[in-house]
Amino acid sequence: MFTPTQRERLREGLISAAHADARITGAAVTGSAAVGREDRWSDIDLALCVAADADRAQVLADWTDRVYRDHAAVHHLDVTRGTTLYRVFLLASTLQVDLAFWSAAEFGAIAPTFRLLFGMAHERPTPPAPAAAELIGMGWLYALHARSSIARGRMWQAEYMISGMRDHVLALMCLRHGVPAVQGRGMDLLPSAIIAGLTGALVCSLDIDELRRAFGVISEALLGEIERVDAGLAVRLTGPLNELAS
Repeated sequence: MFTPTQRERLREGLISAAHADARITGAAVTGSAAVGREDRWSDIDLALCVAADADRAQVLADWTDRVYRDHAAVHHLDVTRGTTLYRVFLLASTLQVDLAFWSAAEFGAIAPTFRLLFGMAHERPTPPAPAAAELIGMGWLYALHARSSIARGRMWQAEYMISGMRDHVLALMCLRHGVPAVQGRGMDLLPSAIIAGLTGALVCSLDIDELRRAFGVISEALLGEIERVDAGLAVRLTGPLNELAS
């Protein structure tokens, strides 16, 4: 297990390497460390600006080799957002290191959690929060599959679908309360009185009666959130959702 001191030493080493790499024209600390909210379990998040005339593939290869060779990476995965590639490393110490490789034309803050270290950052639009309409649609779609999974005796799939409904209801609650609505980041920021009402939607076993019980609870909660967004839509969906949960 890594220590905060080891994490800070590694981050400083990566920042020094970025300064020394002529192909990296800017860098920023992102994530919790950028806004002073780092804790014992935080990872390392760095955004690196790749020069327009640099061989991007070679930059990626060189930095990947460095993390494996010098910092005991055991695996990595890539997440792409537009032209930006986030290479996420798992170290043997269980520390996560996220290196985002940005083009020079797009390098800049897309969230408040961005602290420029060197180089020039552009003004960037903040990505929109998920649309309530999409979350509602996914909620009733999961409900359809929860009903069919229970009817077919596919208990694990049913649990998955009911949990998916719950996640979308929680995201709608996060939107309503103005906290982050993606990746569960705002769920623990919701008022305790609000979040407590969803504990009944947790599936406690794969028993069919338990699945049906949890399905009923989350269906009612979904309708409640829909009503707050669009009362007319809630009226239209009440019959179908009640039928699915029954």
